[in-house]
Amino acid sequence: MAQAAAGKTNWFAIWVSVAVVAIVALVIALVVWMNNSANDPGTLPTGSGIDQTTGAIIVGEGEQSLDTYIDFMCPICGQFEQTYGGEILDLVNAGTITLNIHPIAILDRYSQGTAFSTRAANAMYCVAEADPDAAVPFMQAMFEEQPEENSAGLTDEQILEIASGVGVEGIESCVSDGTYTDFVTAMTQKTPVQPGSSGIGTPTLAVNGEVISNSTIPATGQFATLFN
Repeated sequence: MAQAAAGKTNWFAIWVSVAVVAIVALVIALVVWMNNSANDPGTLPTGSGIDQTTGAIIVGEGEQSLDTYIDFMCPICGQFEQTYGGEILDLVNAGTITLNIHPIAILDRYSQGTAFSTRAANAMYCVAEADPDAAVPFMQAMFEEQPEENSAGLTDEQILEIASGVGVEGIESCVSDGTYTDFVTAMTQKTPVQPGSSGIGTPTLAVNGEVISNSTIPATGQFATLFN
C-alpha cells in the first residue's frame, strides 16, 4: 500500500504550485502595469518650444543653460520670480543663457482638492504650445495673481482670463480637459533633488545641467555671477 501511495501523483500539490506561480506572475504583471501607468506621459505637447523628453519650455538660445522647476502654488517660486525674473530675462535677451522652464506639480494637496498646481502647469503647456512667445508673460501673470496656499487656487476660467491677457485664445478645451495632466505628472517625477534635500522641492535650479542648492543663489543683482 505504501508503495502504491508513493507512486500516486500529488495533484493537489501540483495545483497549489501552479496557482502560486500564476499569482506571482499576476502580481509581477500588475506591478509592471502600475509602474508603466505612473510613468505614462499621456498626450505630448508638440509646440516647437517644448522639450517632450524633459518637459522644459525653452526660452532663448544662449550657450549656457538655466533650468527652473516651479510650482504655481509655491510662494517661494513667486518670490523667486519677483526677485530674479528680470535678471534672468536679461541673460536670455543678451544671448548668455537658454532658460528651460519646468512647470511641475507637487503642491496639489494645498488647493482644497482642486489640483491647482497640476491645472496651472497644464495651462502653461497649453499656452506654450499655442504661442511660445507668450509662455513667459503667462508665467509672470500667473505669479502676479498667485493664490495663497491652502486656498482653492484659481479657477480654470480665471486661468483662461490670464492667458487671454497675454494674447492667447482658443485653449479652453486644453485647459478644462487637462490635456497635459499626465505629462505634468510624468515630468514632475523627473524633477531633480537639490543637494542636501531628501525630496523634490520648488523652486529647483540647475545651472548648466548641475543642480544647485537654493542657499547658493547669489544676492539680488548678482544672478549673472552663476554664469561667469
